[in-house]
Amino acid sequence: MNLLPSQVWLIIGIALCVIELLVPLPTFLIAGAMGLAALLIAAIAIILPIPAIQVLLWMLVSGLLAMFSRRFIPKDSRQLQEASEGLTLTEIPAGETGRVKYEGGSWKARCDNPQIAIAAQQKVIVLRRQGTTLVVVPENWLN
Repeated sequence: MNLLPSQVWLIIGIALCVIELLVPLPTFLIAGAMGLAALLIAAIAIILPIPAIQVLLWMLVSGLLAMFSRRFIPKDSRQLQEASEGLTLTEIPAGETGRVKYEGGSWKARCDNPQIAIAAQQKVIVLRRQGTTLVVVPENWLN
């Protein structure tokens, strides 16, 4: 079964929109933005048959829609307020960022004290969120 590029984009768009609606942890509208962009590219693929340009347009439109959708996300998301613990996935070097598993997802994180490094696989306490970066401290700071 050979699918046309427009049909592939249509399937991808529908799948991403369904993921946005059904995934228990919110994707913060990113999957929905990517899905809407794919649906738009499905229509464009009929006119513009060059796959490389379709992918480039999809990335551009997805990025723009994702940036636009950020205004609809509450600054103090309930998902961020419910949990205060995370686990470092990578080391967080002093004054730099690393990755933290928090609320089932991987977040960019930095330590509240820029002179402190946090090792990988260490429990951390999430103090606040600054954009898409979590500000954390090692759990042992509370003891």
